[in-house]
Amino acid sequence: MKLALILNVIDPKIGGVMIMGDRGTGKSTTIRAIADLLPEIPVVADDMFNSHPSDLELMGDEVRNLIKKQEAVETRFIKVPMVDLPLGATEDRVCGTIDIEKALMEGVKTFEPGLLAKANRGILYVDEVNLLDDHLVDILLDSAASGWNTVEREGISIRHPARFVLVGSGNPEEGELRPQLLDRFGLHAEIRTVKDPTLRVEIVEQRSNFDQNPQSCIESYKDQQLDLKQKIIDAQSNLKNTNLDYEFKVKISQVCSELDVDGLRGDIVINRAAKALAAYEGRTEVTVQDIKKVVTLCLRHRLRKDPLESIDSGVKVAKVFDQIFEGS
Repeated sequence: MKLALILNVIDPKIGGVMIMGDRGTGKSTTIRAIADLLPEIPVVADDMFNSHPSDLELMGDEVRNLIKKQEAVETRFIKVPMVDLPLGATEDRVCGTIDIEKALMEGVKTFEPGLLAKANRGILYVDEVNLLDDHLVDILLDSAASGWNTVEREGISIRHPARFVLVGSGNPEEGELRPQLLDRFGLHAEIRTVKDPTLRVEIVEQRSNFDQNPQSCIESYKDQQLDLKQKIIDAQSNLKNTNLDYEFKVKISQVCSELDVDGLRGDIVINRAAKALAAYEGRTEVTVQDIKKVVTLCLRHRLRKDPLESIDSGVKVAKVFDQIFEGS
């Protein structure tokens, strides 16, 4: 789970992560904590879309027009936005809405930003995503894939950037996502309750220590936190210099073909995730071990469900990977 989140932060184009697991296993806690590991980002001051001051792809139309006219814009640094999407959210709350009355009376397009606008260049977290209305999940996945959100009301249209890492979590006992929606998530992590008594006691003690003195607990892990933060920043800057050998690309596609994975999303995501992992480990060349670490995260949720098959999908992916990459 931690690796899946870090890889998405290094390369948001991986396409988000779906985390399914038992109740009380720290899914929400881990997801919300990832925002503290990220460096502050430059934004245009007082802009509702967190527009980047120089990257045209990450700007709203208003800021882009100012930049094209070579007008000065005020900038500031903010923490990476972490936006929670509640289960009962409406489409207008998610996408935003246009003030029709003001548009008709004054001829001014007034946009009330939704959660997608606030999450631009950040993380959008949906707890219990398997209980969210399917049409809202469609909207989220479309925006995450395209990087843009378009709001159209009564012949008036507004478009704004919506580049975010989509993170969903849920308990499989409460229902599964439709396969075509599940396929749109880049990575899929499964979390199980810890069985080792010693490890369970360690987790309970750490939680007790935090409850008694949160500040002291945070301070004790400060150096590790800063080291991890710097490692992620270095990986983000080194990602473009990371190479994946052509022979490995062919074998990755061979694994996907052997597992009868629909479409090419699996191939693309494994390529991106393996490169992100290599950058995270401080290397410029992807190794077989990098691919092995990410292949199950990338393909587990893309396999066709066979009710008569007893083998776990993750085990099946690992078995085919070994056959093709290691000949075992």
